[in-house]
Amino acid sequence: MVFLSSAFAHIISKPTMDTPFIYDRFVTGKNFIGRKSECAALCNLLSNRENVRIYEPPMTGKKSVIQQALFDMRLAGRQYAVFGTNLFNIRSVSHFLLKFGSSVIRAAASTPAEYAETVGTMLAGTHFIFDHERFSMSDEVLTLDGTPDENDIRQLLALPGRLAEGKKTEIYVIIDEFQELLKLDEKEYEDIFRILSEILSDNKTGEYGVSFILSGSKVNAMKFIFEERKYFFRKTEHLPLHKIGDREIADHILRGFSTGGKVIEQDLVMGAIRLFDNNIWYLSHFSAICDSLSKGFLNEGILMDALNIMISIHRHRFTTVTDDLTVHQLSLLRAILDGENKFSSTEVIEKYGLNSSANVRRVKDALKKKEIITFNDKEEAWILDPLFRYWIEKYYFER
Repeated sequence: MVFLSSAFAHIISKPTMDTPFIYDRFVTGKNFIGRKSECAALCNLLSNRENVRIYEPPMTGKKSVIQQALFDMRLAGRQYAVFGTNLFNIRSVSHFLLKFGSSVIRAAASTPAEYAETVGTMLAGTHFIFDHERFSMSDEVLTLDGTPDENDIRQLLALPGRLAEGKKTEIYVIIDEFQELLKLDEKEYEDIFRILSEILSDNKTGEYGVSFILSGSKVNAMKFIFEERKYFFRKTEHLPLHKIGDREIADHILRGFSTGGKVIEQDLVMGAIRLFDNNIWYLSHFSAICDSLSKGFLNEGILMDALNIMISIHRHRFTTVTDDLTVHQLSLLRAILDGENKFSSTEVIEKYGLNSSANVRRVKDALKKKEIITFNDKEEAWILDPLFRYWIEKYYFER
């Protein structure tokens, strides 16, 4: 999403659809629950011109936390502009540069004349141009006239900083799915990371600055960038998102049902919270389905019907995942479900037919690369998707 600061307040205050359970977009205001400490931390980091990295599994509230923090800062009277882009479909350096640059230019200008002026003055000496004909034909605000080089990358990534000084305002640049740059050739993404790292330091100088929020839903890929290879060492601050508390989620769900005059036992709500491992997106979708199936009292039968609908929605995705797994990868998943953590021990290797400790390492790396599992600082493993965990245990392993 790309928007100017002048439009930001309107966007975040725009009324949502009349439902207590929102799962099709990020939420702010009364629909945002929990994670007050994360919002406060993000506000503090941005206020101090820090660059932030956030990596959590898909649909776990990353965007909601970012937008709520920006909302809180706006309410506190802080002035800023927001530039944003999503790299989910990036597969070439040119595509990255054009997508990033276009999002910045569209957020900073609004007419063809302003687009042309911004490109001509701010990106002079690069291969970037504003082509009036291409704009009229395909709404293209930034065009590459030749093969991009290192200077093009540097000038484009530094563009938000120059705009901050020109417009005399703080700018926050949100890049979603940042880890997708790893799909480029190694030298290509290393060049981008190196140049961006230098710019992250440069943005701390001057009266007005820029903070980058680098967000990603592929946890292990983001860990590879920031923790294993340390491409942005001491240039970004990690903002972990903790689980939303049981009580806050339960109150939210009970309140949502009571708004429609419906009743549900608290024990059933707590069971759903445990099943979905406090994932508010899954729980909101699940609750919305339950809401649509009921007229008054929600019993266990309605919840099971809703769960079966959830499974039917995601079954093909889960089947596609398991179809791509080897026997050893499935064996390691079974060990994780059984609560094992010492995967290289002789006992576990023999029990699950994992062959050797070297093979265990290969299997772990493969499952991490597929973003099925991850490990914490204690090397404890868990399956990233709670509904997939339920499905593979109940339906695939038939336990």
